[in-house]
Amino acid sequence: MNIQQAYNTWSGNYDTVVNKTRDLEALALREVLANVSPNNVLEFGCGTGKNTEWLLTKARALTAVDFSADMLAKAQEKITAPHVHFVQADIQEPWHFAGSSFDLVTCSLVLEHIANLPPVFEKVAAALRPGGLFYMGELHPFKQYTGSKAKFDTANGVFELDCFVHHLSDFTGAAQAAGLNPLIIKEYFDDNDRNNEPRILSILFQKP
Repeated sequence: MNIQQAYNTWSGNYDTVVNKTRDLEALALREVLANVSPNNVLEFGCGTGKNTEWLLTKARALTAVDFSADMLAKAQEKITAPHVHFVQADIQEPWHFAGSSFDLVTCSLVLEHIANLPPVFEKVAAALRPGGLFYMGELHPFKQYTGSKAKFDTANGVFELDCFVHHLSDFTGAAQAAGLNPLIIKEYFDDNDRNNEPRILSILFQKP
């Protein structure tokens, strides 16, 4: 089962199973972007719409993208706002749906599935207008060091998705090479317990 097939399978109960990573990343996005008021937003990894439902209240136009057709179908069942446009696409392929006028690009729990980060950051920079923002929220590398990764239950047992460990310097280095500057770096912990490893790493970058 490849990544796309896995998320298609997972879509059936993605919203209902306990998922600390999903829920804490949603909190992180809302906190980091609380004071941002973008006109045109591009969202990657929209999944079943967990963040789309909040982003559409902030944006005048929202393009919500996911690799999984079944995840997108779940999102479209819930979200019918006329200013939201859903697109099935691979973040690693050319972005035919994107110009260069986005005020905000968001990427949630996607980059752990991408081996080579720099081309993605280059595409983000090209899609942003000057002054535009890029938010990324990922499973924290510290959590990955302990063996944590995206996985879900199937009839045949637990299925673990292919994931790549990216260190903090990998994210900031790829951003710097693409001309994006970090504004906010925040870590989020289960139950806000800072005595254990953080679960979510969120970074907000800006294009000069």
